Amino acid sequence: MSLTTKHCAFAGRMVIVGFGSIGQGVLPLLFRHIDMKPEQVTIVTAEERGHAEADEYAVRFVNLPLTRENYTAVLEPLLGKGDFLVNLSVDVSSVALIEFCHRVGALYLDTCIEPWAGGYTDPTLTPSLRSNYALRETALAHKAGYAGGATAVLTHGANPGLVSHFVKQALVNIARDTGVETAVPTDRAGWVALAERLGVKVIHVAERDTQVSDVPKKVGEFVNTWSIDGFVGEGCQPAELGWGSHEKQLPPDGRRHEFGCDAAIYLMRPGASTRVRSWTPLEGPFHGFLITHSEAISIADYFTAKDGGHVRYRPTVHYAYHPCDDAVLSVHELAGKNWFMQPEKRLMIDEIVRGTDELGVLLMGHAKGAYWYGSRLSIKRARQLCPYNNATSLQVTVAVLGGVIWAIENPDRGIVEPDEIDFRRILEIATPYLGDVVGVYGDWTPLQDRQRLFPEDVDTSDPWQFKNFRVV
Repeated sequence: MSLTTKHCAFAGRMVIVGFGSIGQGVLPLLFRHIDMKPEQVTIVTAEERGHAEADEYAVRFVNLPLTRENYTAVLEPLLGKGDFLVNLSVDVSSVALIEFCHRVGALYLDTCIEPWAGGYTDPTLTPSLRSNYALRETALAHKAGYAGGATAVLTHGANPGLVSHFVKQALVNIARDTGVETAVPTDRAGWVALAERLGVKVIHVAERDTQVSDVPKKVGEFVNTWSIDGFVGEGCQPAELGWGSHEKQLPPDGRRHEFGCDAAIYLMRPGASTRVRSWTPLEGPFHGFLITHSEAISIADYFTAKDGGHVRYRPTVHYAYHPCDDAVLSVHELAGKNWFMQPEKRLMIDEIVRGTDELGVLLMGHAKGAYWYGSRLSIKRARQLCPYNNATSLQVTVAVLGGVIWAIENPDRGIVEPDEIDFRRILEIATPYLGDVVGVYGDWTPLQDRQRLFPEDVDTSDPWQFKNFRVV
């Protein structure tokens, strides 16, 4: 695929809800790779930011926040059968928009399942009900009833989204490199069987962002390379992880949910105050935040094998995120203010002077130990590839592009998660924008170099226990 390939044509109307860093970054990709005209697209957003970028592409820009009370009235004149709602917003209920799109027959895609404003930190809700697990269960409750209806692609950004396709490619690569003869699976049962046969116990979404600005972070300022509201919102949710069948015991602050698929647990503390050990090839070992993400739940659920009601196989899955250094300082300051947002926010785009976002999946426990597969995208390369993007946003926006194209090509699939989509098609679209896409084996384990200082802090009987990954 070239950077000018038109993958498909779209004759309907498209509404982009939310126009922050991801909305602005995806707009040129949509016009580059989908045959449609500017007059087909309308942006509905909650702030003036991005108006100039919309004007450059001659796209209608509506500055009007969507609320519980007005979203139907705002969207009904803009969307009907065969149209497309691309939801890149915060503080707008994904489930409400999915229900709306199903009713009118419009296609739908989002990058995470959002509640209405305040849902992430609502003190009247239990931690379980504020979780991504609960949000996912609420959305999937419509799956059977919406079967055969207009396609609604859930959680298809970089992560969640692109990383689910990385996992499948990584499994194929490990099988090849360990002499396991297998055809590429074509259904869920085949993928589960392959992961179990390979002995994968743990999957991290292991990300290290080294992008650096020439404008230092100020006191009272939250700085990040992607949506600050999105990062803080999910950082204030409970830490969540898919819970593997090899785990010996729950963490002391771990809790199971009393409803749903039971593929994940949560911790009684925010994800932005929970750290885990992980590894990427360029960075090496690092401490990352265990931020809740839907992929930790959906991947674990997808790769579950049961004998009757007993779980025979499931990997432990979670995010291990080391954001850019200014964002780490911002999180530290945020936590010190008891999770009340700083008065100023700054999204790093033009002021970035160097750095790379190393985003991939780290599969552990198989015959070769640990295998990282993913994208190494530098800020320099990102700027060459697409305007209005940094390295972090481009990994998201190209995954949004891939999900939109897949939905146009598969318009009647109802509600689908990334794990149910053809991974090869998404990677075909995304790979030209991901910099160096590599797979690297390593001998790293979470026990590395630790016994010499605090031997009582590790479980040497099985290095892949969550206890060994968690930083306490």
